[in-house]
Amino acid sequence: MNTLKRISKVFESAKEISFDDSSKIILMSDVHRGDGSWADNFARNKNIYNTALNHYYNENYTYIEIGDGDELWQNKKLSEIVSVHSDVFKLIAQFFREDRFYLIFGNHDMVYRDENFVREKLFKYFDEEEKAHIHLCENIKAHEGLVLKHSATGQKILLMHGHQADFLDYDLWKLARFLVRYLWTPLELLGLNDPTRAAKNYSKKEAVERELNKWVAQEEVMLICGHTHRPMFPEVGQLPYFNDGSCVHPRGITGIEITDGNIALIKWSIKAKSDGTLFIGKDVLAGPQKLTDYM
Repeated sequence: MNTLKRISKVFESAKEISFDDSSKIILMSDVHRGDGSWADNFARNKNIYNTALNHYYNENYTYIEIGDGDELWQNKKLSEIVSVHSDVFKLIAQFFREDRFYLIFGNHDMVYRDENFVREKLFKYFDEEEKAHIHLCENIKAHEGLVLKHSATGQKILLMHGHQADFLDYDLWKLARFLVRYLWTPLELLGLNDPTRAAKNYSKKEAVERELNKWVAQEEVMLICGHTHRPMFPEVGQLPYFNDGSCVHPRGITGIEITDGNIALIKWSIKAKSDGTLFIGKDVLAGPQKLTDYM
């Protein structure tokens, strides 16, 4: 199956989520929550991510994670990730219990395609400190894609990770996982970039983005992805392919907000006041722009 047909299949089979101009949605991807070791790229931005997520929880946003939330290529055991970042998972569980969390899997957490794995690992976990099972996201379903449908305009937005446009990371994901886990992760300690990963290979990013843009042009449907770690926010009149970036940038995390019928690319980072006090704050990198401008 070629890339365009594969993406169309995701679009046609995706669960539709109704929203309107009163809805508040935050999209983030490529969190890559790890096991707390030297290889855990999420660890350096954990405080930023927690601050942002608490803000969105308190402001009644719906959180949609569009792939690679958990780093299950470098790490074999999700239980170790949950244990180290239990505060994060408990907050996500609060979103979920209020019907404000949706999970899309990417290539690094492709194992979530397996409903049995999700049932065993994400419904609950055993907390060593409390010596009891803690309920997390009981009965959660992991999606390959979701479609946001505006209740008034009928405008549809496809949400998916984006690895569907990447042959190695989709068709040969088990081989890619093996290479990352046993070859490239150790070599990255020596300063070598993994050429198989879109996030570390600019020519691969561009190849993936070309395929995604082809689909948008063909279907005339707005698309929001992750995968490449490269934030994208098109001008009105350009093809409406958006990318929310990642949560493992060196100096912050990025995401896409949909509020009041608008879309915006945002960044959370550590800032300094004039007196030298550090704080975590949000910047708008692009937008807000009316969603209807992209119809």
